[in-house]
Amino acid sequence: MLETYSASSAMSRYCGIAIFLFALLALTVPSGYSLGAMLLLLGGLYTLTQFKVELNRSDYVLLGVLALFSIEGAINNLCHQLGLNSYDKIIRFAFAIPVFFLIRWTKPQLHWAWLGLGIGTIGTGITATVQKFMMGISRAEGYTHTIQFGNLSMLSALFCLAGLGWASGLEHHKRKPYLILLSLGAVSGIFGSLLSGSRGGWVGLPFVLLVLFKAYHPFFRFRTKIIASGLLTIAALAVFFTPQLHVKDRIYDAFQDVQQYQEGNSNTSVGARFEMWYGAIQLIKEKPITGWSKGGYQPAMQHLAEQGKANPVVSQFGHAHNELIDQTAKRGLVGLMTLLALYLVPLWYFSPYLSHSNLAIRSISVAGTLLSVAYIDFGLSQVFFAHNSGVMMFAFWLMIWAGLLRNTIEHYTMSAANQQ
Repeated sequence: MLETYSASSAMSRYCGIAIFLFALLALTVPSGYSLGAMLLLLGGLYTLTQFKVELNRSDYVLLGVLALFSIEGAINNLCHQLGLNSYDKIIRFAFAIPVFFLIRWTKPQLHWAWLGLGIGTIGTGITATVQKFMMGISRAEGYTHTIQFGNLSMLSALFCLAGLGWASGLEHHKRKPYLILLSLGAVSGIFGSLLSGSRGGWVGLPFVLLVLFKAYHPFFRFRTKIIASGLLTIAALAVFFTPQLHVKDRIYDAFQDVQQYQEGNSNTSVGARFEMWYGAIQLIKEKPITGWSKGGYQPAMQHLAEQGKANPVVSQFGHAHNELIDQTAKRGLVGLMTLLALYLVPLWYFSPYLSHSNLAIRSISVAGTLLSVAYIDFGLSQVFFAHNSGVMMFAFWLMIWAGLLRNTIEHYTMSAANQQ
């Protein structure tokens, strides 16, 4: 029978250190997201076999979506008789679920997540700077794919911005160090994204700013908001016109790619994506319910190209460079529905607390909301879940933020009750 007593301080510290390592190492060492994730998974499996953790309705829905995404993907692979290697990434979503139970049972302190993010994201910016200006790499790539690195660097920066709310509510002697650390982390993560030249992470910034504005605008006077808006505009213009960052060039290239595509040239980054989307949509029309599967997608695209129904460029890629289109082409409308649920349920789970009076709760809510917003943005031009880094960062951060949110709400509620 499962026990219900609280975790020891040693287990709480173990969980906190695992979260710290996950945040610290994710983009600063090869496969850095794996070490912290493995420690969290092992602790979560131990929790599931020994202890009982209470769940509310929202928890069941959120955990259910992760499980459903994995199960639906596994069933699709099974129906198409794919090999065992095709299950590698899809089962990782389900593997993240025990992490929620570990965090809910051990109740680690919040500073582990923010400390790891601050230091780790500064390290990410340093990695990008070294690769760009010392190693001569044209687009910083960290230890993963360029697009993955740039977008995940931006994601880490957004988490740091979310954490500024938490830091603002700390005691005076702790507040300043964390505000400085997380501010440096945010700047470093954005800088790392700029040095990668990954344009997909920049497209959704207006929606990111809306989330941050909704959560934190009550804390600033109108004059402060005007000054901040002006400084942001100046900073954006400085970034745009700094030749070494090549941001202006990357944006100009995108417009040029669109123009060339309209003139019949598909041999560009944007043009190739348009052709992949067009080809994948044709595949969706042929098998709208079950899709072509992960293994059948590329041969089907190759066949389209051979028939002259798609540009030959489409046969060079194993995915459609758009998460929604790719998911539908490979797993049909059923897979599309599970992906939409994976995007939208976390928004439903976290966003109600964006205006909470407690800054710790509010900051975690912002981080969880931005996780979904960012991945929706990233998925417009890249299939993030086709990469280990994309899967691990989404699934494990989702469980980390959800567990920390529930713990913090529980602590806040109990404290408020004791004061009455």
